[in-house]
Amino acid sequence: MAKLLKGAEAAKALTEQLIARADELKRSGIKPCLAIVRVGERDDDIAYERGAMKRCEKVGIEVRNVLLSIDITQEALIEEIEKINKDNDIHGVLLFRPLPKHIDDAAVCEALAAEKDMDGITRGSLAAIYSGRGEGYAPCTAQSCIEILKHFGIPVAGKRAVVIGRSLVIGKPVSMLLLNENATVTTCHSRSENLPQICREADIIIAAAGKAAMVTKEYVKPGQTVLDVGIHVDDEGNMCGDTAFAEIEPVVDAITPVPGGVGSVTTAILASHVIEAAEKVAK
Repeated sequence: MAKLLKGAEAAKALTEQLIARADELKRSGIKPCLAIVRVGERDDDIAYERGAMKRCEKVGIEVRNVLLSIDITQEALIEEIEKINKDNDIHGVLLFRPLPKHIDDAAVCEALAAEKDMDGITRGSLAAIYSGRGEGYAPCTAQSCIEILKHFGIPVAGKRAVVIGRSLVIGKPVSMLLLNENATVTTCHSRSENLPQICREADIIIAAAGKAAMVTKEYVKPGQTVLDVGIHVDDEGNMCGDTAFAEIEPVVDAITPVPGGVGSVTTAILASHVIEAAEKVAK
C-alpha cells in the first residue's frame, strides 16, 4: 500500500510558517494584501476564491475582491488591472481565467505587473521561471508539486522525473521547477512514443495530461512517487485524477490522492507568493 501524500499536511505546515512571516511584516508597518480579480460568476472560480480568502485570513493577508460583470469590455478590465498595478498597498493579484471570449486573454495578462503576478500568467513570470532572474512567480499548482515533495522528504536531486503534460499552467513550469531542484527531467505529451515505458523508468511521475485515469498500472513500478494534478468527474459523479488510482496505488511507494492532494496546497502557495511580494517591498 502506497503512502498517501495528503496536501492538507503540507499546506498546514506552510501556513504556520507564513503566519510568522506575516506578523513580522506587520511589525514593520506592512500589511500583506492580495487583490482577487474575478470576471463573472463561474462556480469553480467562486469556490477557489472562497478557499483563497480563507487561507489568507489564517495567514493574516488582507484580501480585496474586484468583482466585475461578465460583459465588461477589455479596455475597462485593463483599466482595473492598471489601477491595481499603481496601488502600492496591494502586493499581489490573482486573476481568474479563462476570461470571457470577447476579451483578449494575452493582452489582459500582459497588462498585469509581473511583480504582482501571483500565479505565473505573465511573460515576466515565465521568464523568471526559465531564467531564474526577474520578477514574477510560478503557477501555484506547479509549485504545489514541489512543496509536497519537500514536505514529505522525497528526494528530487539526481532523480529522474517524468512530467506528462506540456501546458504553460503546469507541465512546462513544473518541469523547470524540478530541473531547478536538480532532477533529470523528461517532459512527455500526447504524441510521446512508448509513454508507459518512459514512465516506468522514472523515480517521480507528475501526471498533468488533463485526461482522466490515463496513467494505469502499465505506467508504474514499485519505488516510485506519483503526483496526480488532474481533476475530473467520472461517470458516477466522483472526483478523480489523471491516474487510475485503484490500479497504481498498490504498486507505487507514494501517491497524492484526488481530491486532497496537489490541489489542497495551491492556496497556501498563493499566500506564500503574497508574503514574498510584500517582503520584497519591505526591503
